[in-house]
Amino acid sequence: MNTPDDTISVLIADDHPLILAGLAALIAAMPGLALAGQADNGARAVELYRQHRPQVTIMDLSMPVMHGLEAIGQILAFDPDARIVILTTYQGDEDVHRGMRAGARGYLLKDSSPEQLVACIHAVAQGRKFLPPEVASKLAAHTEVARLSPRELEILAHLATGKSNKMIARSADIEVGTVKFHVNNILAKLNVGSRTEAATVASRRGLLSAF
Repeated sequence: MNTPDDTISVLIADDHPLILAGLAALIAAMPGLALAGQADNGARAVELYRQHRPQVTIMDLSMPVMHGLEAIGQILAFDPDARIVILTTYQGDEDVHRGMRAGARGYLLKDSSPEQLVACIHAVAQGRKFLPPEVASKLAAHTEVARLSPRELEILAHLATGKSNKMIARSADIEVGTVKFHVNNILAKLNVGSRTEAATVASRRGLLSAF
């Protein structure tokens, strides 16, 4: 798609017709932005990207035919410099983490303001990453949690049930001193000051689902 040098071409992909139409109208009306194409599924998004090579692609995650994450992977395999923004309803830490790990450079919630959307497009077009504060905090939290070892997660599960260090030591078949060591590491990694706070964070983030 040929656009003036100072105009950012944008491809949008979302399987909800109203959202797709709203995004298209917003981008078409914004000075400095040009609509490169619209896709209602991941496979179509990949096809349109290859045709138009837009500067920024806005991609929903949950789409028919091809999931957004797979579409991101195929686009980046075709063009490693592709600049992709995930636009989706927030569903949990893992969505944020998987999306950014797949290669997205920005992440916006579907209830973001038009101003935030435009700011994101400009930032990503300029080669910068864009994460709203609430999304950035979730991503940071996921990174912290990812640093917990399997043993620390096991200790955290025991800790969340209110067990003392001695009780945890018996359950995990380790020394009390080792339990204390793991508990201190858990508190530091979760950035909390007490066992109760650690248990609360573990519950809120779904860390104990495997136990």
